[in-house]
Amino acid sequence: MVTVGVVFRPQQPPEELEAVVRHVEAAGVPELWLWEDCFLEGGLTTATAALAWSTRLRVGIGLLPVPLRNPALVAMELATLERLWPGRVVPTLGHGVLDWMRQVGAGAESPMTLLREHASAVRDLLDGERVDVAGRYVRLSDVALDWPPRVRPRLLVGARGEKTIRLAGEVADGVLLDSVTDAQTVRRARALVDESREASGRSGRAVVTAYTQVDPAAPPGALVDQVDQRVAQLGEAGADTVVLQGTGERPDPRPVVEALASAGLVTGTA
Repeated sequence: MVTVGVVFRPQQPPEELEAVVRHVEAAGVPELWLWEDCFLEGGLTTATAALAWSTRLRVGIGLLPVPLRNPALVAMELATLERLWPGRVVPTLGHGVLDWMRQVGAGAESPMTLLREHASAVRDLLDGERVDVAGRYVRLSDVALDWPPRVRPRLLVGARGEKTIRLAGEVADGVLLDSVTDAQTVRRARALVDESREASGRSGRAVVTAYTQVDPAAPPGALVDQVDQRVAQLGEAGADTVVLQGTGERPDPRPVVEALASAGLVTGTA
């Protein structure tokens, strides 16, 4: 059965996060996802707050732009979150919006090389390995975490293009697809990430998580139908998790939570 989640979009101010977290958890929605976009809200700070304000909710970060942080720092932060709240953080790494990365002086000549090196280093550090890397962008010398997580959190790569989707299957545990509205996009990504994972020799099934936007301004019945159909279509196409988000103009996910409850896709009501 497909897992569902909702997004706290950063168009909402940070001070509204606690009320949303409590509402989402009370409704029985299993996952709450967060953005990190320039120049809105920090993904790790909001994730920490959301984890602290909840007891069962899994918190996804979609995504942490790799040009902004050293991979050792990312691994340290994620290891700390995983040890404090085991099994409840789902981090995603990605290119970030390239224009924004250049705007802050962090643009990379080869974003794909940077993402490959960064994600591989973070994964290995979270696995408790001692890492030596002399790459084009990532350089680590005899680095290991003193407090690695007991179990590495599921690590995703955010992707839109075919090359990055394949990279997700190769170096991470799965892929986060952004702004998906059609089943064919998920079906194609499912095939690519599975093919890449098999070719890399890594074990286990790759995870496919899909962000999809719905319109909270729709009449309640229409919103329920839209949510129900979108989850069914994307799940049938191969998504393991379907994460619903409102629009930039109406970012509050609580109407979407109510639609999920009305559709019988979550376990309770707030």
